[in-house]
Amino acid sequence: MNPPEPHAPRNTGGRPKGDEPTKVVRLPVSLADRARALLKSDNLHEWPQVQASGTQFFVPPAHLQRVELPLFSTRVRAGFPSPADDHVEKRLDLNELCIAHPEATFFVRVSGDSMTRAGLSDNDILVVDRALDAQPGMIVVAAINNEVTVKRLARRRGRFYLDPESDNPSYQPIELKEGLDCVIWGVVRHVVRKL
Repeated sequence: MNPPEPHAPRNTGGRPKGDEPTKVVRLPVSLADRARALLKSDNLHEWPQVQASGTQFFVPPAHLQRVELPLFSTRVRAGFPSPADDHVEKRLDLNELCIAHPEATFFVRVSGDSMTRAGLSDNDILVVDRALDAQPGMIVVAAINNEVTVKRLARRRGRFYLDPESDNPSYQPIELKEGLDCVIWGVVRHVVRKL
C-alpha cells in the first residue's frame, strides 16, 4: 500500500457527521460500553442512572424542565413566612439555581463519612459540574485507581492533595503524585439532602 500523497484529499471515514465540534472525554472503562449505547440512542435527553465502581451517578437531561417556585423576600428565623403575594421577591427555578451547565452536570450519592466536617453526609446527593476547572479549596469528585471519592482539592508546598474533612482519623490526605491513576470528574456545587 502506498502512503498518501502530500496534497491528496484526506480520508474522513472516521469522523462524525455534521458540523458540530467534538470533544474527547475520559471516563472509566467500565462505563465505555454504556456511554456508546447512550450516544447511539435517539433519546439522549432520557439519560438513566449509571453505576461505576459501586457508585451510582444520575445524569440530568440536557433540556431541563423549568419549575419556578416563589422566593419570599421575608427572611425566616424560626417560622414560615406569610404566603402573601406582596412578599414574593421573584420566582425561583431550582434547576437555574443549582445547574449552571446542564450538559456537563451529574448527580452522585455520598457514601461514607470522610467529608462530614465539610457538611457532606452519607446518602447526600451532590450536584457536580464537569465544566468547571478544579481549583485548590474546591470539593471535587475524583476517580483514584478506578475508585470514586469526594474530597477537597488542596495545594501545599507545590504539591496537590485530596483532603478528607472528617473527625475520623483513619482518613488521610491523598497526594496526587506521578504514577497515581487519578481523574477529577468535576466540582461539587450543591448538596441535596432530606431533613
